[in-house]
Amino acid sequence: MESVMVWLAPLGELLGDPQAIQLGFAAMMGLAIFALLIAVMLVVMGVSDPLRRRLRGLEASATGNGAAGDSGLGQWLGPMGERLVPTEEEARSRIARDMRRAGKRSSAAVNIFFGIRLLLTVVPPLLLLILVVPFVRLDPVISILLVVSAALAGYLLPRFWLERTIKRRTKMVSRGLPDALDLLVVCSEAGLGLGAAIQRVARDLEISHPELAEELHLFGLQTQAGMDNKAALRDLEERTGVDDIRGLVTTLLQSMRFGTSIALTLRLFAVELRDKRTQQAEERAAKVSTKMLFPLIFCILPSFFLVTLGPPILGVIDAFSNTPLNQ
Repeated sequence: MESVMVWLAPLGELLGDPQAIQLGFAAMMGLAIFALLIAVMLVVMGVSDPLRRRLRGLEASATGNGAAGDSGLGQWLGPMGERLVPTEEEARSRIARDMRRAGKRSSAAVNIFFGIRLLLTVVPPLLLLILVVPFVRLDPVISILLVVSAALAGYLLPRFWLERTIKRRTKMVSRGLPDALDLLVVCSEAGLGLGAAIQRVARDLEISHPELAEELHLFGLQTQAGMDNKAALRDLEERTGVDDIRGLVTTLLQSMRFGTSIALTLRLFAVELRDKRTQQAEERAAKVSTKMLFPLIFCILPSFFLVTLGPPILGVIDAFSNTPLNQ
């Protein structure tokens, strides 16, 4: 504790010195302007490079995601974030996997993500420094805290959005899996193969469960392009990140390996998944009484006691006092 106070003592002295605060404020403004200039330079270098622009157009046309590459947002944010993508292969593959799980499969999705992060990190603090701080009389320490908070919030906001999007999409895919399994069982028992059955289920689920239908449709496109069913199933498992789909893929791979009936395997897994969902519903129902305890104690019981015990307490106070309450 004493060592911490020794380290914090110079910081307290700096915060108490007006000249040091003004110097720090000027340094923060200089860093913000420098970051803005770097961002503008990255955008100009990326947009003005014809080779990079041509390669991005070819990649977009090859993957069928030309809208994302041709839009103004992609043309400006893609080059700006291209140089901010991590050079480590593990970090790059991890952010690419997260973008795929969020439903963003464009080749420029990772670059646009980092471009948005840079834009939100630089522009809001710069706007605060130019439009708010000079015209609002605030303490320099508060101004610096506002600028730093805006930069930090702009840096963390894209990651927060990505995690929320992955969670929502995973929930939607998991919610539509029982219906897809029932349809797969019917199609398999009718004589369709695994690939044909998945394509038929993808068409039937386009309205009720579009997220799952999109993933199954992509599986069908991969198998039509010549990819093996096992590799396509592994890619489906990696692309969605849903535990139930992971269990389904493992079950199907074992069935293919040992030569058992795929229809029977799907029926047994559908029964297990239905039992699992029933148990999860019963578990949530059992937690309702515990969750209702806190609002019951802190919201309902105080008003109940006030209504039931308020008049008797006032009567007791009136009885023990010599003067009536209405006087």
